[in-house]
Amino acid sequence: MEQVSTAAGDVAGSIVVAVDGSDHSDRAVRWAVEQAALETRPLVAVAVAGDTGTAAEDAVAAARGLAPDLPVRGASVAGEPREVLIDLSTEAHLLVVGSRGRGSLRGILLGSVSAAVSAQSACPVVVCRPSGGDPVQSGVLVGADGTPESRAVIEFAYRQASLRGLPLTVLHCFWDAAAAVAQYREARGQTVVPPDLEELRAALSEAVAGLAEQYPDVPVTLTLKHGFADQALGPRHGGWDLVVVGRHPMTSLGRVFTGSIATTVVERAHGPVAVVPVAAPPD
Repeated sequence: MEQVSTAAGDVAGSIVVAVDGSDHSDRAVRWAVEQAALETRPLVAVAVAGDTGTAAEDAVAAARGLAPDLPVRGASVAGEPREVLIDLSTEAHLLVVGSRGRGSLRGILLGSVSAAVSAQSACPVVVCRPSGGDPVQSGVLVGADGTPESRAVIEFAYRQASLRGLPLTVLHCFWDAAAAVAQYREARGQTVVPPDLEELRAALSEAVAGLAEQYPDVPVTLTLKHGFADQALGPRHGGWDLVVVGRHPMTSLGRVFTGSIATTVVERAHGPVAVVPVAAPPD
């Protein structure tokens, strides 16, 4: 049996995966092992003390079976799961958690942990959701909201696409009455003049400026879509290898709304979702 510590210890620069012995945490371990190998970073499997049994030991053994050369260790930590993981996020490079979604009480509890951690973590969090049987589009999808502070979200997505050899779709959603009316008339077979989107296209191009040169291996598609971001990034539009969303500090009503978009995407996703914290705008 693998030996584990009773404290997480130094996790600086590591990928931390939360484990509890379930099939859903096993999914998170597999994703975390692949990510750690791609980034050549150590992996720490953390089980919060409770009814986790040998979860940390089993996760370490599974990780070594998947990637024998990967530096990996386990820890069984006492405390409340949300608090432990959020505390570790201040040092970790990336947190990876599983999610059962809705269902049994145990499933609801795990879902609440992944939601709380993705909403409050200091580092990016990947929530490994069940696939739901959706066909994978073989690519990374990132939501771009047009703010300068969200540049880190797009950079994160570019890096993931580059690491995994996948194409990237950068999606910006917008809403205005003229576009809504045009869509309604077009659906009824009427001829319409599409709204002028040149300014939005220019802003989207500006949001990714310089990244194509930094990641020349990543094929990129820039997409504008009329509608709400949580719907456009949701499972109705098919599965993706990874969906990336930003999470703004909740310092205003607008930021509360954009923060809730990240939560909604996580709750509805049929696959892994990365939630990247966004710095507060300068005063």
